[in-house]
Amino acid sequence: MPDTTSVTPLPRDERWVAEVETTDILTRDQLLPDEAPRGFWGTAWINLRRRPLFWVAAVIILLVLLVTVVPGLFSGTDPKAATLEDSLAHARSGHPFGFTQQGYDVYARTIFGARASVVTGLLTTVAVAVIGVIVGSVAAYLGGWVDAVLSRLTDIFFAIPLLLAAIVLMQAFDVRNVWTVVLVLSLFGWPQMARQIRGAVLAAKNEEYVEASRALGLSRAGILFKHILPNCLAPIIVMMTTNLGIYIVAEATLSYMGVGLPPDTVSWGNDISAAQHTLRVDPEILFYPAGALALTVLGFILLGDTLKDALDPKERTR
Repeated sequence: MPDTTSVTPLPRDERWVAEVETTDILTRDQLLPDEAPRGFWGTAWINLRRRPLFWVAAVIILLVLLVTVVPGLFSGTDPKAATLEDSLAHARSGHPFGFTQQGYDVYARTIFGARASVVTGLLTTVAVAVIGVIVGSVAAYLGGWVDAVLSRLTDIFFAIPLLLAAIVLMQAFDVRNVWTVVLVLSLFGWPQMARQIRGAVLAAKNEEYVEASRALGLSRAGILFKHILPNCLAPIIVMMTTNLGIYIVAEATLSYMGVGLPPDTVSWGNDISAAQHTLRVDPEILFYPAGALALTVLGFILLGDTLKDALDPKERTR
C-alpha cells in the first residue's frame, strides 16, 4: 500500500515565492519628530477652536467690549443731548434708531449705555470671585470648625434672594452710583462661587502634588495659593464668565425699577425703564437697548457653556 503521508516536493521553478517589499526599511522605521506634549490649556484651546459657538460668542463679546471702551468710534452724538422737537421722531440720516420721548438719540444711548452696564457687571463679577474664592478655599483647606462656620455663613447668604435683597438694601443709600450697585450685588452674590470653589479645593487638596509639597515643608498658605488654587482656575473662569452676564442683567433690573443707577446715567436699564411709557406708541425705542442687553448676555452665556465643555474633562464630548 503506497505511503500517502509523504509529500513530493515541487520543483524549484514551480514554488511560490512572495514578492519582495519595495518600501525602504529606513524610511518605514523612521521615528516621528519629537513634539512638545500639550498641556491642559493647550488642549482646551484646541477644543475651543473646533466649536462654532465659541467663535459666535467671541465675536459678540469683542464687539461689546469695543463699544464699551471706545463708544465714540461708533457714535459721535452726545447721548445726553435732548431736543424736544425730535420727540418720538423716526429714523433719519445720522440717527438710525430714531429718538426717545425726551428727544434723545436712541442709537447714541444704546452705544454709550453699554459702558455703565458692562463695567458694573465686570466689577461685580471680580468682587464676587475674590470673596467667593477666599471663603470657599479657606473653608475647604482648613476644614474643622473653620469650614463649619464659613459653610453655615454661606448657607445663610445663599438663602437670601439676590434681587430682593439688592432692592431693599439700595434704598438705604442716599447716593447711588456704579460703586453702590457693585457693593450690594457683591454682598449677596458670592455664596454660589464659594460653594463651587469649596468643592474644587476639597477634591484637589488630597492630590499627590499637595502631599509632595507638604513633605517638602511648604507652608499651608503656599500650598493653597501656589498649587491648589492654580489647579482650580477652570471652574473659576467658567463661573466668572457666566456670572458676568447675570450681573449685567441684575444691574439693568435694578435700574429699571428705579433703585439702581441714577436716572441721569446712560445705561440700558435706565433706557428700558424710560421706554416703557411709550411701549404702545413706539415699541422700537424699547427694542434697541433691550436687544443690546440680550445680545450681550447671550454672548457671555455661550462663552461660559463652551468654556465649561472645554475645561471640564467630564463635560467634554468626544
